[in-house]
Amino acid sequence: MHLIITGGTIDKKYNELTGLVDFAPTSHIEEMLTQARIDLTTLTITPLLLKDSLELTPKDRESIIQTIQSSQSDQILITHGTDTMVESAKYIASFGFNKAIVLLGAMIPYRIKNSDALFNLGFALGAMQNLDYGVYVAMNGQLFKDNQVSKDYNLGVFKSNAEYQ
Repeated sequence: MHLIITGGTIDKKYNELTGLVDFAPTSHIEEMLTQARIDLTTLTITPLLLKDSLELTPKDRESIIQTIQSSQSDQILITHGTDTMVESAKYIASFGFNKAIVLLGAMIPYRIKNSDALFNLGFALGAMQNLDYGVYVAMNGQLFKDNQVSKDYNLGVFKSNAEYQ
């Protein structure tokens, strides 16, 4: 399994000097995996970016695609910000990879009380073990196909597009 780190809320922290939520110098993902007692030797981890998804550029998305293409694994997890996660999932799906690819993130940073980060990471890791090839979003204890999901900004959750019809 290959885990690609791109940033997003899951990897942010509260900066007590500025009062803002921003990125630490390094990702929290390995710490999260260790806390969940995941055997790190079974994963390839690529810390690609630490960016808010609203700041992702076309070049950043191309770097994600290149990392997926060069990966020896057919199981790819990507940490990603929730604001453009669906957009990125659809973009990745347009390449038709013969891999199972899951994007995951968090509504509340891992470092902040009541975060959903650890749960979402664990859920995505567990779900990955039973997926067919395709691109998915794993959020809120649910797994969605790339073209069947939307973020509900009013509720702060991801839902199936069928729920909006």
